[in-house]
Amino acid sequence: MHLDPFELHRPTTVGETVRLAGSLAGRFDFLAGGTDLLPNYKMHLNLKPHLIALEDVAELRGHTLERVGAMARLADLERDEEFARAWPALHDAVQEVATPLVRASGTVGGNLLLETRCFFFNQSYFWRASLGFCLKADGDRCHVVPQKEVCYATFSGDLAPALMVLDAEVEVAGPDGRRRLPLGALYDAQGDGIRRLTLSPGELVVAVHLPRAARGRKGRYKKLRVRPTFDFPELGVAVAGRWDGARVEELRIAVGGADPRPRRFDELTQACVGGALGDARARELGAAIAATVRPVHNTFLPADYRRRMIAVYVRRAIAEARVGSAA
Repeated sequence: MHLDPFELHRPTTVGETVRLAGSLAGRFDFLAGGTDLLPNYKMHLNLKPHLIALEDVAELRGHTLERVGAMARLADLERDEEFARAWPALHDAVQEVATPLVRASGTVGGNLLLETRCFFFNQSYFWRASLGFCLKADGDRCHVVPQKEVCYATFSGDLAPALMVLDAEVEVAGPDGRRRLPLGALYDAQGDGIRRLTLSPGELVVAVHLPRAARGRKGRYKKLRVRPTFDFPELGVAVAGRWDGARVEELRIAVGGADPRPRRFDELTQACVGGALGDARARELGAAIAATVRPVHNTFLPADYRRRMIAVYVRRAIAEARVGSAA
């Protein structure tokens, strides 16, 4: 495998980056850590003639307890003990990403915008050509659910569910200025594995903001994957909340790896606030969440198994978060 020729651009400010993106409309990709994009380019997946490297844009780098730049390296968050104590669910998720070598290069923004995955899409050009190309690259049909309208590729990031349960916001810069939106709103509820984001053309993720009010929440992130390291999530479950003894004061649950986008389930968790949440009630809650999710068989593990494991991982994450709350 090799990289085809492209022109590399290295802006140094957010404004310069946005202007450059506007001038190259539809013909570029942003390059952050490159741990996902460059392997896909080697597979000849949706190549663009221009790459805008973000490494030299100082505003995108670094992190505090309340602001994480889009170019913050996952390894830097992992090593920050104060950050780990403040945001346990997010720290869990960071540690679960790939391998130490990947985390040394991978970035927060890159993980949030990670390409959706499917074993009909993430293959070599030769493999895809022999089968017949798919909707997501070079073709006109979905091979998972045979039709020509909807792509069922699955969301493959780890950080988004953990950030969603912390009420995080994402800061975006574009031709019309800057805006902030709830992190969950970054993902298009009406989209699919191709049309998955609400970003406008040329918009750039600048940073993630973590609200001070959420810092007291105890949480966990649990990940299902085939191998104990390296693999993308077959399922990711994040839980964060507050307990007063057995009574639930706050509860957030988000799930990734099962649909084309991560989802939070406030309509189900809100009913738990003010009451006790023992093992039996947590099992019921997990089953209710699982009943709303419809994974398809486009990753290594069977879809029905992944859906049934949602209930198991919800129960386990709640149990661990509740213990942390009492500590």
